[in-house]
Amino acid sequence: MCLSKSTTAIVLLVLGGSAVLFGTVLVFVGPIIIDDQIVKNVQINPKNDLTYTMWKDIPVPFFMSVYFFNVLNPDEILKGEKPMLQQRGPYVYREQRWKDNITFHNNNTVTYLEYRRYFFEESMSVGNESDVVTIPNMLVLGASIMMENMPYPVRVLLSTTFKTFKEGPFLTKPVGELMWGYDSKLVDFLNKFLPGMLPTSGKFGLFAEFNNSNTGQFTVFTGRGDIRNVHKVDSWNGLKMVNYWSTEQCNMINGTAGQMWPPFMTTESTLPFYSPDACRSMELVYERPGVSQGIPVYRYVAPKTLFANGSDYSPNEGFCPCRQSGLLSVSTCRHGSPVFMSHPHFYNADPALLSTVYGLSPNEDDHGLFIDIHPETGVPMNVSIRLQLNLLIKSVPDISETGNIEEVVIPMIWFGESGYIDGPVLNTFRTNLVVLPMVMEYMQYIFIALGLGLILGAAVLFFIDKRSKDEKKLSQIQAVCGVHKQTLLTSSSHLLH
Repeated sequence: MCLSKSTTAIVLLVLGGSAVLFGTVLVFVGPIIIDDQIVKNVQINPKNDLTYTMWKDIPVPFFMSVYFFNVLNPDEILKGEKPMLQQRGPYVYREQRWKDNITFHNNNTVTYLEYRRYFFEESMSVGNESDVVTIPNMLVLGASIMMENMPYPVRVLLSTTFKTFKEGPFLTKPVGELMWGYDSKLVDFLNKFLPGMLPTSGKFGLFAEFNNSNTGQFTVFTGRGDIRNVHKVDSWNGLKMVNYWSTEQCNMINGTAGQMWPPFMTTESTLPFYSPDACRSMELVYERPGVSQGIPVYRYVAPKTLFANGSDYSPNEGFCPCRQSGLLSVSTCRHGSPVFMSHPHFYNADPALLSTVYGLSPNEDDHGLFIDIHPETGVPMNVSIRLQLNLLIKSVPDISETGNIEEVVIPMIWFGESGYIDGPVLNTFRTNLVVLPMVMEYMQYIFIALGLGLILGAAVLFFIDKRSKDEKKLSQIQAVCGVHKQTLLTSSSHLLH
C-alpha cells in the first residue's frame, strides 16, 4: 500500500518536529546530564571505579629525574672564589605512590596517608647510582651557619668535632649514597648526644626521609554535598594552619593535596595546593589551552611571584627573612638548616643570582613547571613539577672548615617529578569523561539538523503534491473546455447547414 505525498509529508513533518523538539530539549537538559555524570564520577567514592582508583593507587607512570650540581673547584671556593658547577644527570627513579589508612567521615571528608617509594631506572638515566659527584657537605657548612651566633667555645668545639670525625666542607660520594643515605660517625654522634637535631636517625642523605615514607596525614573533602570542595584539604596532620611562617596568610593550608582539583574549571580558575615538602601552599595560574593525547586541557604554570621576595611581592613578606627574589627559605621547617628552594637554574629568579656561580643556564622548556589539566573534571593529564634545593654557604669565624668562602646560595640538586595518564586508564578516562559527553553534546545538534531536514523534506513534498494537484485540475479544466468547444463547433456546423 503506497502512501500519498501529502500523507508522507505529514509523517515527515511530525518526525521532524519531534526531532527538533528533542534536540532543543537536549540543548538545555544535555549539559545538566553531563555535569551530573561528571559530579558522580569525580567524587572520592569507592563506587567510582575509575577516579577512585586513580586517586587511591595512582596507576599512571610517574618518574623523578634528579640532577646534581657537581662542584668542580672545591679548593678554590674555600679561598673565596666563585663556585664552578657542572650539571650531572638525569638519574631517573620510577615513583610508586599509594594511599593507605583511608577513613571516611560523616562530614564528607576522608583521611589518609600517602606513601611513596622509588626505584632506580638505569635505562632512562645517564649513568648509574655508583657515579661519583662532589657537592657541599650540609652537615658541615649548614651546621656552621646554624652555629655562627653561638659563643666562641661552641664554634671551636664544633670545628674540633668536624675534624675528629673527618668531615670536610665538601662531599665526594656515589649518587646512590647522596640520595638515600650514607654511614657517618658524625651523624651517629649527633643522634646520640643531640637527638632531634637531624631529620633522620639513620643514614644521612638528601632524600633519605622521602623513600618508603608518607607525606603526613591529609584530611580532604570528598565532594559529596558540594563538588566545589572535592579534593580540597580540610587539615594536614590535624592542623588547619601551619606555624612555619610569620603571617597568617602564609601559614594557611589552601587548595588540594596537589593531585586533583574540583571540576568545571575556567580560564579564571587557579590551581592552589598544599605541599608538605615545601611546607607551604602554592598556586599555579592559567597560561593557555591545549590538547594532551587527544584530550582538551588547560596548561597551568607557576607565576613569577611564586618565590618572589617580600619587596617585590608584598604578600610573600611572611616567608621572609628573604634574599633575592626566586629563593624561598625553608629553614623553619628543615630543622633550621640554611636551605632554600627555587626553580631549577634560578629560572624566573633575580638575574643577580646567576652571577654568583658558574654553570647555570635557565630556560622555560627545561626548568619551568606546569600541569596540563582536563578542565571539565579537574584531573591532570600531564604533570611536570621541577624544583631546586640550594644551600647558603659562607665563612664562619672560628670554624676552619668554612675557610674564606664568600657568602653565596649554591645550587646542590634539582629534581623534576613528571607523570601522565596513559594506557587503559587513559582509554577509560577518554571514553567515560570525554567521548561520551562529547557524543551527547553533538547529538543535540544532530537531532536538530535531522529534524529541520525532515521538515524541509515535508515542505518539498507538500509543494510537489500541491503542484501536482494544481496541474491535474488544470488539465481537467482544459479537458472540459475542449469538450464544450467541440460541442459549440458541432452546433454551429448544424446551424449552417
